[in-house]
Amino acid sequence: MTDSRKPQGAVASDLVRRAEEAGQDYEVGLESLSQMQLAWRKFKGHRLALLGLTILGILIGVAVLGPLLLPYNFATIPLPDKIVYEGRPPSAEHFFGETGGLQRDVFRLVVNGARTSLFIGFSSMFIGVVIGTIVGSIAGFVGGFVDNFLMRIVDVMLSLPVLFVILVASRFFGNGNVILIVVIFGLFSWMGISRLVRSQFLSIREREFVEAARAVGVTDRRIIFRHILPNAFSPIVVSSSLIVAGNIIGEAFVSFLGFGVNPTTPTWGNILSNALTFIPLGNWWWPLFPGMAIILTVLAVNFIGDGLRDAFDPRSRA
Repeated sequence: MTDSRKPQGAVASDLVRRAEEAGQDYEVGLESLSQMQLAWRKFKGHRLALLGLTILGILIGVAVLGPLLLPYNFATIPLPDKIVYEGRPPSAEHFFGETGGLQRDVFRLVVNGARTSLFIGFSSMFIGVVIGTIVGSIAGFVGGFVDNFLMRIVDVMLSLPVLFVILVASRFFGNGNVILIVVIFGLFSWMGISRLVRSQFLSIREREFVEAARAVGVTDRRIIFRHILPNAFSPIVVSSSLIVAGNIIGEAFVSFLGFGVNPTTPTWGNILSNALTFIPLGNWWWPLFPGMAIILTVLAVNFIGDGLRDAFDPRSRA
């Protein structure tokens, strides 16, 4: 009995002919995706991360545009005709209520405080990441005495009671200045990044592609910036998101204790600090809304951090 099945070549030709008749390209082109494209594809599948990115985007938009639409100046904002010392609860005219004492609009305070709080969180994170990446890269690539020396400095920094040191430094050097507060937080948030980058460099510098680059005479500078550092980029991004959340909470804590930004400059921490004496009078709305803003920001950043961790994890599925 004869075999009625077509040979493989005939079947393939038949499929190509049908695809061409349908106006389709039968040849499968493999799409070459970069590491960032693959990470974004996986990040989009993380619902909480997308939610966090949306919330953070809204908060950044409020921080950028809000003070332009609702400007705040401690000295020039007009007071109401009748002062209610205990403050007023939320109403149609004042969504978040009014503060006690000077009768400020809480919504206006929270909107203007977003700019300063987010600026401190992200700017200090940038300073910490830059310092930590430089220190960790030098320690991991050079090794030997340099590595030991730099890591002992990191150990000393980690042994300090960071919150207490930040409080003292903010009082004596910050003097309520936002830029100095940013620098202080940045100088105390680089140690974890440096250890992380060092471990990545120690691992990557021994791999075959780095040895091959050395063998063909590639300079150390090019090896660091073109071969090692891009492969250590993903854990740096993940850790950076967590530093932002930590520094926003740290700023709120320092300002709440009166050691941070000048009290006349609204930040979420300052608003909470100013509300402290009015809470026994029933001003629940005064600390509630800035506190919710801090919680939402920290949750959003942590969700983004979780999404970035999964996106850059090579073991997770796309």
